[in-house]
Amino acid sequence: MMPNALETAMFGVVSTPILNLADKYGIFSHLIDKGPSQAAQAATALQVDAETLDRMLLALTGFGILDRTTAGYAVRTEMRPYLDPADEHYIGGFVDHLVNETSDQITRLSSYLDHGKAEVDKNLRAPFETFYRNPDALAEFMTAMWSLSYAPSKELAALADLGKVRTLIDVGGASGPFSVAALQQYADLRATVFDLPQVGEFVQQTGATYDLADRLDFIPGDFFADELPSGDAIAFGYVLSDWTDATCGELLAKPYRACRPSGRVLIMERLFDDSRSGPLATSVMNLTMHVETQGRHRTANEYISMLQNAGFTDSAVHRSTGDKHLIMARKR
Repeated sequence: MMPNALETAMFGVVSTPILNLADKYGIFSHLIDKGPSQAAQAATALQVDAETLDRMLLALTGFGILDRTTAGYAVRTEMRPYLDPADEHYIGGFVDHLVNETSDQITRLSSYLDHGKAEVDKNLRAPFETFYRNPDALAEFMTAMWSLSYAPSKELAALADLGKVRTLIDVGGASGPFSVAALQQYADLRATVFDLPQVGEFVQQTGATYDLADRLDFIPGDFFADELPSGDAIAFGYVLSDWTDATCGELLAKPYRACRPSGRVLIMERLFDDSRSGPLATSVMNLTMHVETQGRHRTANEYISMLQNAGFTDSAVHRSTGDKHLIMARKR
């Protein structure tokens, strides 16, 4: 019998699209809200084809996403937070990004193997010109980043111990998932998202949605061309993994200048084990970074070395219970 890991990898070409369709058509929401349902019953409620739905539900059961009993199909308990649009752990936005963006770009890997990334990509848009290429693409990217970041940011904000920090600068902070998580935990904190100008409207919407408009600010800018705003803490959430080691070195010189005396820098990233043999999400996302950005995922020690080269001291790794972790260091 084929090993389970190989079987799952082989059929991934099917699992991700049907996961996306089940979310898009409200199938998971229906099963979560209504409880176990037979395929015909769910098809009638959702006004979709019953046979197609039944085959999708059988496949999702085989992948371990659903349970199938005499009462019908049901979302497995441990899956619910990630498949429920009303839950902060919901991953639908990121799955949508995988299907609509990553799946097209991953096809370049064969050309990379033949010719190398630099040669293949030399005439392509820069990564964020692609993500921000039009209003729809920008909105999709903001949704994906929120899906990936908000729930983990709650734990990371707690690990950052920002009780004595008054001003947080969230560099490349997108619509503000980390800023919101931090503001919700620290009443005396004020946060500013520093990102490209077209992101401003999304930060404004976030501030209104979470009733934080009076404490969540936005400053437009380009962290390559501009200096960073001054603050007590400068955060890079899932930013440095977009860029080469040399570029990261240049970027980390900026928070050192922007940090107030005794200020700190926060790096939040997926981290490889020291052996670079995992975790799975880090290994897979490291490959997608190769086609979607110019960066890669790194070990904790690699980031600590970068921080030391930039002049920061007292580097410490704070590991979360998830797959994203915090590295913190202080200005001399």
